[in-house]
Amino acid sequence: MRKMLFIYNPKSGKGLIRGSLSAIVEEFSREFEVTIYATRAVKDGEHITEERAEDFDIVVCSGGDGTLDEIITGLMRSGLRRPVGYIPSGSTNDFANSLGIPKQMEQAAKIIAHGETFTCDLGKFNQDYFVYVAAFGLFTDVSYQTSQDMKNVLGHAAYLLEGMKRMGTWRSSHLSVVSEEFSEEGEFVFGMITNSNSVGGIKGVPWQNVELNDGYFEVMLVRTPQSLVDWQDIITAVIMRDTSSERIVMFKSRKIEIRAETPIAWTLDGENGGEHTEVTVENLPHMLDILVPARPAA
Repeated sequence: MRKMLFIYNPKSGKGLIRGSLSAIVEEFSREFEVTIYATRAVKDGEHITEERAEDFDIVVCSGGDGTLDEIITGLMRSGLRRPVGYIPSGSTNDFANSLGIPKQMEQAAKIIAHGETFTCDLGKFNQDYFVYVAAFGLFTDVSYQTSQDMKNVLGHAAYLLEGMKRMGTWRSSHLSVVSEEFSEEGEFVFGMITNSNSVGGIKGVPWQNVELNDGYFEVMLVRTPQSLVDWQDIITAVIMRDTSSERIVMFKSRKIEIRAETPIAWTLDGENGGEHTEVTVENLPHMLDILVPARPAA
């Protein structure tokens, strides 16, 4: 039988996987010889994947997008290529939404056992990796500074409440942005480089019908607003997907370089990506093999 490494985050999403763990393992055991590992700390999934992936035919994880990020980063650091299965159990699960992977855990397990492989792009962020989003500014620190307990109880409202606390602390960054499609030096309050149909749990904002394997990222930059009217313009433009706003820049790119006068904090897949003055983000085409629902026969 093929060998599976199954890594799960027992704290993710109210720990709901505990009630489904037996059924999930039973499903997997019909097709695989399963080794199970429960994460205990941040980066735990990354380290165990990097160290153990060569002993297995497939790596499966359950948790939020941050857990998936750890497993894929571990695979990239190992230099190995293995198909990845994902049972989403986090507060947002943006990437699972883009792939059509259901929130129902036992159903997601069946997809891993009987679905098909989809090959999609991956992101490189300096020497690190991300699955679907790298971002800075505004609310980007909220997801990892909001307690897991609050996220479990309040869901997406937890992000909003935590973000409201920071409204008076937003700061502008003087940046140099360089890509083939767009170059500018100026003041920005937010930037997002994505490969997903869902960001922050909201589908289609700011892009619709994103291709996850076209070799391009969707990039959005927000210039620093000068007044409350500017803020209203920005919010309306994002919600209505209006690209005519002078405060918002949107384009597709394979590679983008961002330089800052002072360090700015980044998040990668909703987790702390550290503070940087120089960042190079590259699209790695067709680098991730992930299991998704099988398409109906023609």
